[in-house]
Amino acid sequence: MKKLILFLWVLTLLPQISCAQSTSGKKLVSLEDVWQNYTFYPRSVRGINWMKDGQYYTSKQANTIVKRNISTGQVEETLYQGDVAFDSYSLSPQEDQILLANEEESIYRRSSKAHFYVYQIQGKKIQKLSEGGKQSYATFSPNGERVAFVRENNLYFLNLSDMKTQTITQDGKFNFLIHGSTDWVYEEEFSFAQAFFWSPDSKKIAFFTFDESEVKEYNMQKWEGAETSYPYDYRYKYPKAGEANSKVSIHVHDIESGNTTRMDIGQETDIYIPRINWTQDPNLLSIRRMNRLQNKLEILHANVNTGKTQVILTETSDTYVDLDFTDDLTYLENGQEFLHTSEKDGYKHIYLYDLQGKLIRQLTQGEWEVSTVYGVDEKNKLVYFSSTEVSPLERQIYAIGLNGKGKKQLSQREGTHRPNFSRDFKYYLDNYSSHTQVPQVSLHKASDGKLLKTFEDNSALEKTLSQYQISPKEYMSLDVGDGLALNAWMIKPSDFQASKKYPVLMFVYGGPGSQTVTKSWDAFNFFWYQTLADKGYIIVSVDNRGTGARGEQFKKITYANLGKYETEDQIAAAKALAKLPYIDAARMGIWGWSYGGYMSSLSIMLGNDVFKTAIAVAPVTTWRFYDTIYTERYLKKPQDNPDGYDKYSPINHVEKLKGKFLLVHGTGDDNVHFQNSVELQNALIAAGKQFDSFYYPNRAHGISRGQNTRYHLYQMMSDFLEENL
Repeated sequence: MKKLILFLWVLTLLPQISCAQSTSGKKLVSLEDVWQNYTFYPRSVRGINWMKDGQYYTSKQANTIVKRNISTGQVEETLYQGDVAFDSYSLSPQEDQILLANEEESIYRRSSKAHFYVYQIQGKKIQKLSEGGKQSYATFSPNGERVAFVRENNLYFLNLSDMKTQTITQDGKFNFLIHGSTDWVYEEEFSFAQAFFWSPDSKKIAFFTFDESEVKEYNMQKWEGAETSYPYDYRYKYPKAGEANSKVSIHVHDIESGNTTRMDIGQETDIYIPRINWTQDPNLLSIRRMNRLQNKLEILHANVNTGKTQVILTETSDTYVDLDFTDDLTYLENGQEFLHTSEKDGYKHIYLYDLQGKLIRQLTQGEWEVSTVYGVDEKNKLVYFSSTEVSPLERQIYAIGLNGKGKKQLSQREGTHRPNFSRDFKYYLDNYSSHTQVPQVSLHKASDGKLLKTFEDNSALEKTLSQYQISPKEYMSLDVGDGLALNAWMIKPSDFQASKKYPVLMFVYGGPGSQTVTKSWDAFNFFWYQTLADKGYIIVSVDNRGTGARGEQFKKITYANLGKYETEDQIAAAKALAKLPYIDAARMGIWGWSYGGYMSSLSIMLGNDVFKTAIAVAPVTTWRFYDTIYTERYLKKPQDNPDGYDKYSPINHVEKLKGKFLLVHGTGDDNVHFQNSVELQNALIAAGKQFDSFYYPNRAHGISRGQNTRYHLYQMMSDFLEENL
């Protein structure tokens, strides 16, 4: 440990070389470019908030909110310019009031709290939303007469007419009972934090309640600097695999009567309610219910006046029902139909049902996947979505009729398109990039995809790039045997010569439904790889079985046995690469972060005859330490599948380690706990294995907070690779 600390201290004293010249006369990319100067970070058009009339949008400029004409980009009106500074904002549905979030404070990945202010545009009057501490998720009612919010685990609403606050719940308590916002595991794995929703007629609020009383606490020690003699403990509820979850209930509060009705979601409490949605009927609430193993999804319709529910659609799977692939639920304005996505034919597609859950028709089909449903233009009876039909490596934009006919591809350029549609579906802003094209933001006509205006072309970044020596990604289908071909990319040194032999660094993530091999812009790791390529390394990434965009069978083969097929594929890919005449088979390395850290750890242990070096950043080292929702979705409960948890845990393979191994973790990681690396280190020590490790005090899973943190990490990894690969 002393040797490692001394080595890192010496590194901080070494002069940093930037703007070094290549033999071609162009600049070489430096770590300073990537992680200090952000030289390759693209400009974008941020904070676009479409107004009701699709001709206009609002955006934030410093401490000002302006209204712009979408066609010209010109400011037509200043909506707010005041003394109260704000981090984010939202307009009322009538667009006559603004909610301003001041001193916004992050809690976890998606949760935050702030001081909110209500600003009247016409009278230029501003008032604080509430006294008594910061609030979360302040949201206007559809009629603009009220604002609901959460504070300290309780739910409230404010009448804007008299600025009086009404209490909906009052027994909320930290680490015990939550109303109107989610617990940690729902926020992380079901991807939402606000857990209350106004009814379409503004007369009711539906909300979640989480009873965390039986969920075990996780304790993270935090250090606040030399001026504080003692660290402090941060404790929060984190359900690890096989342990108790929160008990969830759904309630609807009637604004006028003050009554709250509990919805009937069944007698079984060990379940998940990953979503609720209002239908077009303000008396009918849609509730999605999943069993603990997540292999059964039900859509319930609830009468909010009585709380009675009826199951109208059920989907089951021999493995798991992927919520990410069933998350597109849209109730049509006619009040009689809804759209829902499913993998039931082996690929994610769009289905139209009547309100009783009877299938009307399948809108899309084929051996490709719908990626995202962006919405429905009901006036013209069109559904807008993106898909992988052109290639699993791309995302293109399409429209199709509600009758399942007339599918039209709106985007044409190779790469990844992420549209932002206006509310009336007349226009969309296309956030586009590829592996060779810097990000661009352009305005298009939704009906045919016609380009109307380019808002940002990043021409300045293009000019900057022309001054640097850049080695592009080369895409390939890698044959790893047994008829299996895996998508991959490779970056070669700019002075590559086929007659030479080069060391290889593989980058892996590899988790269920993920992808690292896509045709999209990467402003960070791609340019770090340039620094390695300039030093003579080849960098490769391979999407193993279990990853996404290639259908249900390819993705779900890893069910109940995480780590097996993914690691086999990475090892097989390395062996296939080693057969290439320009690859030095004795110098193969692999690195990854999070699930990728799990993979890189397993790969160097199980593939000890293949990999010389590995880096694992914030890895899961045993799935017994990870959360219920994610882990049990893919592995079932540990009580029911112990081999699935233990057989491919890096902790249980430490004796196989032969190569050089670097283990990195943040002590403040609320997601993949530092405990994972502590226990792996204990196992390595017990096995008599030498390795390198580094911890980042108080840093979360992203290891990014604080000046120079990312730069420090990538410098350390670069130095480690140069010494050991």
